[in-house]
Amino acid sequence: MREKTLTRDYLYRGRIINLRIDQVQLPDGREATREVVEHPGAVAIIALTDREEVVLIKQYRQATGEEMWEIPAGKLEAGEDPRHCASRELAEETGYTATSWEKLTSFYTSPGFASEILHLFLARGLAAGEQALDPDETIHTFLVPLTLALEMIKRGEIRDAKTIVGILLAAWERNRGPAEV
Repeated sequence: MREKTLTRDYLYRGRIINLRIDQVQLPDGREATREVVEHPGAVAIIALTDREEVVLIKQYRQATGEEMWEIPAGKLEAGEDPRHCASRELAEETGYTATSWEKLTSFYTSPGFASEILHLFLARGLAAGEQALDPDETIHTFLVPLTLALEMIKRGEIRDAKTIVGILLAAWERNRGPAEV
């Protein structure tokens, strides 16, 4: 089922992504063109307070033309450990730090055209602090009860995929209890 790469041409190399066009040979011998967005990977954080509130951020996203509800997230630096990145991004975007970290999963955000893999963490034992935003960021932080965040997904208010996955996994973790024998 693998495709063999015949040629690879870069159309764009940027600060966050690269765009390339691959000519590939399919398993049956035919050739096809693949457009690929290369991304170094990212982290996202479900930060839960002791009262089961999710730390959500709201920020404008140029790609959608909308303000979006999201969980804190950020791009991995070259060679950076995902857990370290998660701690850094949580503090920078929200001001919160955490004493307990659990990796929930890793998933590809859009494997049909992008290489981005996202590492999702659950953070607990939160302490509030000051945001350390980049000069081009405007991010507002909110504490939203987990049950309300689930309703926001159902009503279509939360439409960001990593946020939906994170909230659903956090709710699943909360409700699963001890494993049955």
